[in-house]
Amino acid sequence: MNLTWLDNNSWLMEIAEQKILIDPWLIGDLTFNNLDWLFKASRSQDRSIPDNINLIILSQGLEDHTHLPTLKQLDKNIPVVASPNAAKVVEQLDYQQIITLKHGEIFTLNNQVEIKAFPGSPIGPTLLENGYLVKDLANNSTLYYEPHGYHSPQIKEIAHIDVIITPIIDIALPIIGTVIKGMNSALEIAKSVKPQFMLPTAAGGDIVFAGILAKLIQTQGTMAEFQTLLEKNNLTTKVIAPHPGEKVMV
Repeated sequence: MNLTWLDNNSWLMEIAEQKILIDPWLIGDLTFNNLDWLFKASRSQDRSIPDNINLIILSQGLEDHTHLPTLKQLDKNIPVVASPNAAKVVEQLDYQQIITLKHGEIFTLNNQVEIKAFPGSPIGPTLLENGYLVKDLANNSTLYYEPHGYHSPQIKEIAHIDVIITPIIDIALPIIGTVIKGMNSALEIAKSVKPQFMLPTAAGGDIVFAGILAKLIQTQGTMAEFQTLLEKNNLTTKVIAPHPGEKVMV
């Protein structure tokens, strides 16, 4: 499979001759509730919208996963697999085929790719979003995606996963604490399913951050430290950290 990182949590996955956009943010700025003074992320120029997309996957209903300006620009005939919370967002945008996956449910794309939802990130006291296991049905290769580092016991029971996309650097805010679980959480899932490759997500890439929250964000850990940690635990997993827009084959 081929993976292209498009900054932040956005990925283009090419698997089993299918092109899948994950949590796409491609155009415009990223804010929460239009509060630029609180948080704003921007690029010097928009990303190109890929051609011939077969599926959009949305893990969460937050703006950095269901980015409205991008979703408004994408072809509304593209099927969308979404968490129940993310489905509420795209239902307002006239998409023609929305597949809402609750935890444990499965969608099969063109008889070639299987997508299964797992419990993912807690958003607030009662809402648990989605992580996804994506499988190439022809050769059984698998990829697991969870953008905040919350890996359920169910996913850890799987014997082996080939590729994992998850945060590797911890991100925290004063008083609130850790908002994205990186190194220790990534190590735990690596020990459980022993992936061949791990790719970091939720990092900045070519992004410029502004606003009060951006100034308060605290990060901990590096890719090199995590690779060393894997080796100390006798894991052969390789960390790949692509540049934004770079396609890597895994």
